[in-house]
Amino acid sequence: MVSAEARARLLARFADLETRLGASDPAGADYARLSKDWAALRAAADLARRIDALAREFEALEAMRREAAGDREMIALAEEEARAILARREALEAELARAMAAGGAAGDGGDEDDAIGSVILEIRAGTGGEEAALFAGDLMRMYQRYAASRGWLVEILNLSESETGGAREAILSIGGAEVFRRLRFESGVHRVQRVPVTESGGRIHTSAATVAVLPQPEEREVEIVEKDLRIDVFRARGPGGQSVNTTDSAVRITHIPSGIVVAQQDEKSQHRNKAKALRVLRARLYEREREAARVARDEARRGQIGTGDRSERIRTYNFPQNRVSDHRIRLTVRKLDMVLDGALDLVVGPLLESRTD
Repeated sequence: MVSAEARARLLARFADLETRLGASDPAGADYARLSKDWAALRAAADLARRIDALAREFEALEAMRREAAGDREMIALAEEEARAILARREALEAELARAMAAGGAAGDGGDEDDAIGSVILEIRAGTGGEEAALFAGDLMRMYQRYAASRGWLVEILNLSESETGGAREAILSIGGAEVFRRLRFESGVHRVQRVPVTESGGRIHTSAATVAVLPQPEEREVEIVEKDLRIDVFRARGPGGQSVNTTDSAVRITHIPSGIVVAQQDEKSQHRNKAKALRVLRARLYEREREAARVARDEARRGQIGTGDRSERIRTYNFPQNRVSDHRIRLTVRKLDMVLDGALDLVVGPLLESRTD
């Protein structure tokens, strides 16, 4: 069922959308998107209001029943009406839970972005040296297989390989239906426990990789001013540091106001590297705006919504036990091999369901 807190968050989001829609210019770029988000939430918001109204009716009946001590007829009438209210409320809560699960209405205040059909997914090796890079490569292939199973399009924007074939950094663009809704909870620290191929004693090592999932906005949603950019070009480098190109095709873009730096060297064309780097920069700037807005909402609601800090460990992949554990919802799936082969819905499904708790 949907908790009172979840309903309050939903209604707060709907009220915020109504305010922003009323203040926006019908001819402006944001008006169509706000109208779509408002329409998508309207039915769920109406259900939430009806549930809250029934909750108030139930409380009034309980008060009347207590005041009618000794009046059996009045007590019987109040109890009969209370049972009817509870039945209607249960039906409405089930309907609201389905609506929120299907439409992404129950989230952390940023779920209006669930409609975004393209993301930038960044994977970086963390603690653990070469084993961490190998694990980052495993994660990259897991997301590629998951995307293929859902019919999504994947483009590798940047891949920095390690000497053993792992990935020190991988940046992917993924597009398709429900991409952000299904991948948004992948952001965080992913930990692996296994025996490295270089370990002769059979000891289990622990290493980690970080994942960030950034909504990929349309160009009109994030304006990048040319004078705010510093663009440097250099020769691309391979895993061991050797030059892999004889021309200055690699591009490094620094967004001066924010300090964000994006480097791109996968393409042989400087122009194409610049275009890819701008896509990543636009996604990171958009994510920064979303985070700032989320923090402001969290403070206004006195911490009722979680921070979603990416620094915390979110998941452990234990190879000896063939186990995946998501620590946020205390989920354990003993099908690690299937998850790495692309059956990520074994974890994503329960995560989505938990949003309506």
